[in-house]
Amino acid sequence: MAFKFTKVLIVFVIVNRCTFIFRRLFGQNQKPEGFERPYSSQHSILLQEYLRASTVMSTIDPTSAPSKSSQGRGWRFWVIFLALCSSLFLSAIDLASVSTALPTIIHHLNGTDSFAWVSAAYTLSCTAILPFSGKLADIFGRKATLVSALLFFTIGSAICGAAPTMSALIAGRAVQGIGSGAIQSLVLIIVADLVTLKERGMFISMTGTTWAIASAAGPFLGGAFAQYVTWRWLFYLNLPLCAFALAIVIIFLHLEKPRTEGFWKTLFAMDWIGNFLIIGSSTSVMLALTWAGVSYPWSSTHVIVPLAIGLVGLCVAMVYEVFVVENPTVPKSIFASRTAVAGYVGTFLQGGVLMIVLFYVPAYFQAVKLAKPLLSGIYFLPLMAAISPAAVAQGIIIGKTGNYKLVNLVGWGLMCLGTGLLCLLGPNTSIGVTVPIQIAAAVGIGLIYSTQFVILAPIEPTLNAQALSFMVFLRSFAQSWSVAIGATLLQNQLKHRLPPSFSSTQLSFNADISYTIIQVIPTLSEPLRTQVRTAFAESLVLLWKVCAVVCAAGFLSVFAQQSIALHEKKDARFGMKKMRRGDDSESETTRTDGLVEKDASNGLEAVGTQQDEVEASSNSSSDSELPIIIMPVNNDLDR
Repeated sequence: MAFKFTKVLIVFVIVNRCTFIFRRLFGQNQKPEGFERPYSSQHSILLQEYLRASTVMSTIDPTSAPSKSSQGRGWRFWVIFLALCSSLFLSAIDLASVSTALPTIIHHLNGTDSFAWVSAAYTLSCTAILPFSGKLADIFGRKATLVSALLFFTIGSAICGAAPTMSALIAGRAVQGIGSGAIQSLVLIIVADLVTLKERGMFISMTGTTWAIASAAGPFLGGAFAQYVTWRWLFYLNLPLCAFALAIVIIFLHLEKPRTEGFWKTLFAMDWIGNFLIIGSSTSVMLALTWAGVSYPWSSTHVIVPLAIGLVGLCVAMVYEVFVVENPTVPKSIFASRTAVAGYVGTFLQGGVLMIVLFYVPAYFQAVKLAKPLLSGIYFLPLMAAISPAAVAQGIIIGKTGNYKLVNLVGWGLMCLGTGLLCLLGPNTSIGVTVPIQIAAAVGIGLIYSTQFVILAPIEPTLNAQALSFMVFLRSFAQSWSVAIGATLLQNQLKHRLPPSFSSTQLSFNADISYTIIQVIPTLSEPLRTQVRTAFAESLVLLWKVCAVVCAAGFLSVFAQQSIALHEKKDARFGMKKMRRGDDSESETTRTDGLVEKDASNGLEAVGTQQDEVEASSNSSSDSELPIIIMPVNNDLDR
């Protein structure tokens, strides 16, 4: 019986392969006329059962044989990865350069009463698009969504560069934020589609290198343009970079896009109510935090009412997402593991600390050390240059060992140490002392980027888009909060610590003193100048203490994580489109649930027509009925 079954199987394979080769050579998508299946439906069921059994047996112990390395990937994969890195470079260099030049920008546009909105508008719009980004990528495809994000970023950069007023600059930053948020989310999602979690450490290292180059160049560009040319070129410089990234993405980024039930049906099935609850509530909270202590007192109804509405709205959104909506923006299943929840907590805390450090360490150098924008960028270089190499290191270490919990502990410990040591910085602190302090904090920040492994390890790859979008959403939302809260804390501290003679003659209530005095301090005479510098340094201490406490909370959150093995599965629905000559082939098995499992034993090879190939066009329904047959290369079926 086994011998007869083997003969039938061999005949099927020969006919199937001949037909497949014929279609490839002559570009035919339909079966040749008169072609009949050489097996019955009963045999088809038996073959599919054999397929499932072989797949299960081959993936029980993924460590039984070495997995295929990235060296076997074709040139198309690397061009796609270049497109992703180019897109990420834009977002990173914008973040690193604008913070250094911000005092000059505010002084030029007379925007001292609304400086916080330059960053708040960017981070708020970035946060607002993130709940949509995962679903939009599923509906329109990864490529169309990424191209749209790059276009938003390009338009926003042009508006910012040409902004005649502070209001126009804030509007441009809001448009930029939409593009930046979608770019960050889509890059993570596409990398997750193409690379298994176990292999992803090396690729996170590469994206970390991209961030390192942009972070190192950003402060120099920001300081140089603000001091010697014009700050407007910080935004105009994005235009040719956007054109380059768009060209690569449009030409080379060709990914699969699964069929949906229909455009409008899928679009209306999105969780619009939940998204608008989240966006509206977070905007209300941000508005209150931006006004508090700057435009209105904390006790004013202008602050209390929007703050209360926003907090209540966030609670309502949480209840709605968990208990009401059938197709939530954030699936409840991603919170089923305490490890993933701990990863999200770490992401939120790290995002808040990162933004405060990025904005107020340069402010220290310019206000307390009286550094010009370019020199401030040089002083700030140790921190910016050390973040991304640390992110590279964590990707390599976790990729080799799988021990993300230890990396998180070390990262939070260094962040706590670094932010705590920032409290020592004063007007008489030498620049050499600031270097190791910045490096300690930066290495910790870079290591905490390993939260991606913590979040994705417990969940199925089919949830990657939603899980990663929510991760970037939390990080961006934390940055929005931290910028507003940091500005408020520093503002209130300065009002209490500045000499009365300075505050009464140089400032008005509606001006944001934290950035107003940066331009004023060099013009003061002694001893008033030293007194103001000291007051600024002492006011920053409160921010560094808050950061240290947040880092301590992040350190404690690591103990809630479990050590889960990094899986070797991918989401087959959004992989690279197959070329006719198949240059990007890997030994993979397509499962019925839309996943791709790496063939760990390397003892199986796929034959037959695969459902995810480009040649299986939508109008060739008969091709999709052919099963995927997997044959043991070295095993004898007669056994």
